[in-house]
Amino acid sequence: MSEGPLPRRIGLAGATVLSFNGAVAASIFALPATLAADFGNFSPLLFPIIATAALLIVIPFARSAAAFPENGGPATYGAVFGRVAGFELGWVYYIARAAAFAANANVLTAYLGRWVTGADAGALRVAILLAATSLFAAINISGVRKSIGFLSGLTVLKAVPLFIAATAAIAITFPWPAPTPAPTLTEFEAGMLIVFYAFIGFEQSVVPAGETKEPRRNLPLAMFITLGVTTLLYFLVQLAFVSALPGGASDTKAPLIDLGGWLAGPFGAAALTLAAIASLAGSLHGIMTSTPRVSYALADRGDLPHWFGRVQPRFETPANSILFFAVFAVALAISGSFVWLAVVSTLARMIVYAVTIAALPRVSPVSWRYKAIGLAGILVCVWAASQADAKTWITLAALSAVGLLLYLIARRSARG
Repeated sequence: MSEGPLPRRIGLAGATVLSFNGAVAASIFALPATLAADFGNFSPLLFPIIATAALLIVIPFARSAAAFPENGGPATYGAVFGRVAGFELGWVYYIARAAAFAANANVLTAYLGRWVTGADAGALRVAILLAATSLFAAINISGVRKSIGFLSGLTVLKAVPLFIAATAAIAITFPWPAPTPAPTLTEFEAGMLIVFYAFIGFEQSVVPAGETKEPRRNLPLAMFITLGVTTLLYFLVQLAFVSALPGGASDTKAPLIDLGGWLAGPFGAAALTLAAIASLAGSLHGIMTSTPRVSYALADRGDLPHWFGRVQPRFETPANSILFFAVFAVALAISGSFVWLAVVSTLARMIVYAVTIAALPRVSPVSWRYKAIGLAGILVCVWAASQADAKTWITLAALSAVGLLLYLIARRSARG
């Protein structure tokens, strides 16, 4: 293997597909029943509300991303505050994406469990997690064009059935149930972090910026397109769920299968099961495509051992970084549940978003309007992070310490 730059082969469509699959994954298939139980008929409105808050993050984040047209994403943005800060921000983001991969992988086994008895428990669950992770790692090692092409196909398979099912259910159930009273601020805050998980991931396209064509234009566009489409899709699906199934779902881990069954019997249930599997596979594959570029970028500048920066000469991909991420992510998947992993991922992302927004004035002149929006975005991140419990903070701190150990090993090796 060799070390060196990776070619720019990702266009606007590829960047948008990466962003969309970063945001639309397990949440849309795992959350409807939970949100309906906690917030009733008000639950569809949570998505445009949270999307508005997310916009305060996306606007300055997109501006920051456009200022860094090289691989690494947050690992590059944080470096404006110093080398160690840049490494830790990149590593925290790496943890966030690994936790997201693990959370989505657990939902994948839950949906497969509706077809294969025992797929969501015991040895068979572990075998499925290992097999799926190995498959996505192998496809990514074989080349970025193949990876994006495969991801595009999965995107169609998941988005089209969801839009069709949601709009059909909404049409059939008209007039829709009136929204229940808005939750109190305390109730809203309690569920806010997990709802926010439904939107994070929009930044997935920024990590391979060094492999993206016209990154200053395409990366912000990809993120804004993703936020708009994601908000609409989540709103429609949640409205369809509370309208069609006011009593809730029989399986809270895979609630949209009940929605498909309500619409079209066994055929509908099978169709939405396939859509769920395609969605989760798309998310897992997208994370596997994007996140190893963080460790590759960190190794390229000497903050991780050079092993992470090796490029497979035939396929021109960071194969070692892909393999390491696969092992790390599947270990998290085997050890945790969806909700806990989702909260860890969200907390890590809030830290990354806040620091990324704060980095913008250091690299590019900005108007007072952008500064005001950026400050609002940082406050949203702080508020969201404050909802995490002590266990989540301790877990994140422990995983961050592992990264710092690798950093110290790399720096000592470089001095030697």
